Amino acid sequence: MRELDYDVVIIGSGAGGGAVAKELAPMAVDGKRIAVLEWGPKLADNAYTGREVEMARQLYFDSGGVLTKDRSMTLAYGQAYGGSTVVYTGTSLTMPEDVVNRWDVPGIEFDDLQQRSAKYLEENNVHKLDESELNDNNRLFLDGCIKLGYRVQQFPINVKGCRSSSLCNLGCPNGAKQGTHRVQLPAAEAAGVEVITNCRATRVDDGGCDAVVEAPGFGLPSAWESGSYRVNAKVVVVCGGAINSAALLLRSGFGDHLPKLGRRLTLHPALILVAEHPHEISNDHGHPKSFYCDHFWETEKFLLETCMYFPFVTSKNLIGFGSEHSELMRAFSRLQMILVLAVDPALESNRVLVDRDGEPVIDYTMGPTVLDSLHRSMVASAKIFFAAGARRVHAPAGRSFFIDRQDANRVEELIPRSNVIPGKISVTGAHVMGGCGMGRDASDSVTDSWGRVHGSPGLYVGDSGLFPRASEINPYVTVMALADRVAEHIRDNAGELLAP
Repeated sequence: MRELDYDVVIIGSGAGGGAVAKELAPMAVDGKRIAVLEWGPKLADNAYTGREVEMARQLYFDSGGVLTKDRSMTLAYGQAYGGSTVVYTGTSLTMPEDVVNRWDVPGIEFDDLQQRSAKYLEENNVHKLDESELNDNNRLFLDGCIKLGYRVQQFPINVKGCRSSSLCNLGCPNGAKQGTHRVQLPAAEAAGVEVITNCRATRVDDGGCDAVVEAPGFGLPSAWESGSYRVNAKVVVVCGGAINSAALLLRSGFGDHLPKLGRRLTLHPALILVAEHPHEISNDHGHPKSFYCDHFWETEKFLLETCMYFPFVTSKNLIGFGSEHSELMRAFSRLQMILVLAVDPALESNRVLVDRDGEPVIDYTMGPTVLDSLHRSMVASAKIFFAAGARRVHAPAGRSFFIDRQDANRVEELIPRSNVIPGKISVTGAHVMGGCGMGRDASDSVTDSWGRVHGSPGLYVGDSGLFPRASEINPYVTVMALADRVAEHIRDNAGELLAP
């Protein structure tokens, strides 16, 4: 095992790890040794082919098909230089004040998060697309919501030079999406921060971490040779994403004195609805996610978003098989899609565990309130489709594969709550959060409001694992704002933390 010495090691390079690396870069200029250890590969620009299966294998954990323990839900999160920011659509919202208040974490203030979020909105070139750049899939959603009187808003997104490939979830082939792989990580590396790809942290402690470098057979070579490493560090910042951060700390033994470690895992249970229009629409060209409807957010705890997924993802989200399934897929150029997101509660029983090999196990169950939200979201989506002119709709919980336009006024009856059964409908967990939540002390949380792990002054968490409950919106910008706080605390206390 090779042994290396650093001042700061950051595990993970996504929204959290990339932000921490960039904010600590001035310390590298001053001579401090800082490394980012990223489990996934770094792809050359010309390697973003847009081929669905190929990109899923190279940019996602388990090709985007991580299963929960009961196998009722799949989760998709990135494994690459830039983490999930590489495969994220770039929607960039700041967290509402009432959500921050519900978090009730001493030291976390709405105004502070707003100011930090604003910095990253500017840094990542976040803006709204011009109306001329919106495709039919997005315009139809807007029209349907307006006709029904549903509140609808446009997403600000972090793109620069978008060429409307619609391949955001497979990694932008044109380098337009301003994730950490395009903004924060290159800036950090230019200042002297080292980024080591294909490097999995296997164990962490108060003095550093153990890691293994393995070449996956694709992507650019790692800066380190293949093999096992002991990386000594005075400060370690865990930013591996909610699942992997909790699993890393659990297999490192921190659960022995942190009873909340891995618990209160939250996510946005999501599913896709599809409608067929009588004519072709522009759907797989243009940014896939331009609008969201939060009309039902406060009362029924779900959000609706425009989306456009690729043939494999779309087909696996349709219920059933055979001629009707084939018929709908053959009508791909006429399809409109809506993504529904339920807001779940932070339950003790929903958690990350590790198996005997130390691998993460996602023990998550959708409760009745979440299933109620998914049901109501399907009904609302069907109404939007028909208001936008669709000839028929496929709802995962529908009594039949298709609901025809002539039955548009019967969607409440034709999408019964009794059909919303885990395992029967295809649900994906979006925006994984929690497991290393912030709070007051070790009895109710894993870290304090600065991301510092209770009882371990040189160990921090800097990703969505910090969320004590759901963000209730797309969490990308909030992750960066919290990571900004982590970096500030390290800088302000560097004299003590990095003392010889």
